[in-house]
Amino acid sequence: MVSICLYFQVHQPFRVRNYTVFEIGKNSHYFDEHKNSSVLRRVADKCYLPANAILMELLDKHPEFRASFSMSGTALEQFERYAPEVLESFKALVDTGRVEVLDETYHHSLAYIYSKEEFKEQVRMHMEKVRKLFRADPRIFRNTELIYNNEMAHYIEKMGYKGVLAEGADHILGWRSPNFLYRPKTTTQLKLLLKNYRLSDDIAFRFSEKSWSEYPLTADKFGSWVSALNGNGACVNLFMDYETFGEHQWRETGIFDFLRHMPSFLLQHPDNSFKTPSELVSEHEPVAELDIHTLISWADLERDLSAWLGNNMQQAAIKTVYDMENEVKETQDPELIEDWRRLQTSDHYYYMCTKWFADGDVHKYFNPYDSPYDAFISFMNILNDLKIRIKEKA
Repeated sequence: MVSICLYFQVHQPFRVRNYTVFEIGKNSHYFDEHKNSSVLRRVADKCYLPANAILMELLDKHPEFRASFSMSGTALEQFERYAPEVLESFKALVDTGRVEVLDETYHHSLAYIYSKEEFKEQVRMHMEKVRKLFRADPRIFRNTELIYNNEMAHYIEKMGYKGVLAEGADHILGWRSPNFLYRPKTTTQLKLLLKNYRLSDDIAFRFSEKSWSEYPLTADKFGSWVSALNGNGACVNLFMDYETFGEHQWRETGIFDFLRHMPSFLLQHPDNSFKTPSELVSEHEPVAELDIHTLISWADLERDLSAWLGNNMQQAAIKTVYDMENEVKETQDPELIEDWRRLQTSDHYYYMCTKWFADGDVHKYFNPYDSPYDAFISFMNILNDLKIRIKEKA
């Protein structure tokens, strides 16, 4: 018996504009309104709206079908501002009762690593947003970019969550399989759901790669791979960016046809089913305790934090941001605090990444700057202006 768990990340940052040194102390408009709206509209038309329409078709056609999402607060804000029809389409999916919304940090930040207090505040903000928009009460947690370790599991268990998502990295699992639930070390009740990265990445990254030995990936072929796991696992966790559908993998690749037909082939096997993370947590017990000391993520080949913290620029930028925390909050200025929180979004540090090896093309594809050094300079100029605003409020 294998339960397929579909989980999609939905995230859009508030992108900062090219902020020059000559604007420091004179202009506190940091974010590129035009780029944010144009990117959101483009992704809405290419991904969110058509993919949501297909999911609704699947929910109507297959009573067994399930899916789950985590949507960052910054994405939800931009839906409200630039594409309310997208938000309504997500609400319609959740209203079916078979699409689950997970919790995460509101600003898609690395706050857990640098400030537990700020982390807790952003999670509270996110939960309130989800409750307001979707009338949902999330009990499964997914940290930014699946960043996870034992300590975080212990921390969120104390916050009341029943399950947590993480990467099924080979160097962590060893001989173990990602296709079971585990108990995180340091917890007593929390259950750990691990991404099957091979099958997930077959869709998210290799789907249109013509040099791949399994190209083309068809729904029936993929269904046979998943069905072959019956007897060797309780679940197959397919975790990926929702933008896989239509944005990362363009419509012309056949990705939407794949999504539309995949459930039918999976459900042909009598022992296959679809489950949400909450359903998996309630129906399955952990098979073993899993001890993950170091912080892992779902990024790049290393599955570590080097995409955001791998060089001195990234480390200096994020340290500067969190060193401001007490002073920023003491101002009690909602606009200033919100600007500071938007600058915590992990994408800003990702743009400063200087890794150009096997996974370098990914970083270049998503980077709106000419170089990571340009990203760093613009970001630090903004932080210098933020410092001036803090002093003026003191």
